Amino acid sequence: MTLNIILLGPPGAGKGTQASRLEDEHGMVQLSTGDMLRAAVKAGTPIGLQAKAVMDAGELVSDEIVSGLIGERLDELGGDVSVIFDGYPRTAAQAEALDGILSARGRKLDHVIELVVDEDALVDRITGRFSCAKCGEGYHDRYKLPKVADTCDVCGSHDFKRRPDDNAETVRTRMAEYRAKTAPILPIYDARGIVTRVDGMAPIDEVNDAIETVLATAG
Repeated sequence: MTLNIILLGPPGAGKGTQASRLEDEHGMVQLSTGDMLRAAVKAGTPIGLQAKAVMDAGELVSDEIVSGLIGERLDELGGDVSVIFDGYPRTAAQAEALDGILSARGRKLDHVIELVVDEDALVDRITGRFSCAKCGEGYHDRYKLPKVADTCDVCGSHDFKRRPDDNAETVRTRMAEYRAKTAPILPIYDARGIVTRVDGMAPIDEVNDAIETVLATAG
């Protein structure tokens, strides 16, 4: 069965981690608009060239261009590949556009899964994270330190890095933006009875199990 799902939640809620699990376990494909945009620009596709011109002018990429990117990618994948939408839709207008994109390809939205988080706990989660600069293995000041101090468990490197935007002020700004712009699309999907809320603060395996339970009810 082909599934089309949306993972919702503020930055740091664990959407990327859970999407990777679903890709590995079910062969689903994560459609991240940011990644698709960068890939299209790099490849020089017609839509990528449009997007590049807009970005070079210092403007925001339009919904029309983003919708075109998604349609283009779905056509590449074909009709028998399940997909996870990450970072789209963000607004009511985009939600309406997505309905049209899917319908035109004989698809429908099956589930919207929101990872619910506690803001203070999320700030703690994000501000404490760092990674190996060589292999990318992730760590945390409180929850996952390297087994040997200053030495990556995976590759043995002693070089670590932190994202410059992993600070409390930025996290709270992102949370406010999520509540203002993205959360309002939830009532649209609530009215269709396709929203499930999952505790995004639970351990990764528990979050994954909850999502698996939701997907098992498809159809």
